[in-house]
Amino acid sequence: MEALVKSILAQFAEFEKNATAQVEKGNKAAGARARKNALELMKALKEFRKESVEATK
Repeated sequence: MEALVKSILAQFAEFEKNATAQVEKGNKAAGARARKNALELMKALKEFRKESVEATK
């Protein structure tokens, strides 16, 4: 689960970088990358939730 948390943090950092570029600079390509990062984050967070629930049983 530790590797998953590190992965989520790395994905969020990438999302933050791309989202900031879109908002502050109007970079459309960064917006597309941010949306892709958001989908990947969503999958990783669901996996984290699943593993977290299993760990507490």
